[in-house]
Amino acid sequence: MKARVSLLFAALCLFAAVAAAADSPFMGTWKLNDSKSKLGANAPHNDTVVYEAAGDNVKVTVDGKDASGNPNHNEWTGKFDGKDYPVTGDAASDSRSYKQVNAHTLAMTIKKDGKVTQTGRIVVSADGKSRTVTTTSTGSDGKKSQSKAVFDKQ
Repeated sequence: MKARVSLLFAALCLFAAVAAAADSPFMGTWKLNDSKSKLGANAPHNDTVVYEAAGDNVKVTVDGKDASGNPNHNEWTGKFDGKDYPVTGDAASDSRSYKQVNAHTLAMTIKKDGKVTQTGRIVVSADGKSRTVTTTSTGSDGKKSQSKAVFDKQ
């Protein structure tokens, strides 16, 4: 009996986590709006960003170009809990963390070899149709640059 109750409770928790992620304004496919964006010198050009549920985690897939203009595809899977989770496919970073600030805002930290290389905020508009990513990056030369990328929901 205890095993059944525990299994049922675990299933309900998983369902609740997936449902909560599906209701998140961050979820979905986002395309870069070049005309509204102002990218810094060291900033990647993320053309498409997809947020999707992956069990009780969130998977973020990014496609675009790196700072040198080479094609870039990277993936991150984790929670919006402020903890570092690994990034695959990105030569400029190996971990990323997101922390939910409020229902429409995430704080983001990107690291390479344990060193912070980029920080930023991701804000989804109240109507859920756009998201703005403001970042401060530190290049390998130690110079800082700022970017503002605006994405439209698809």
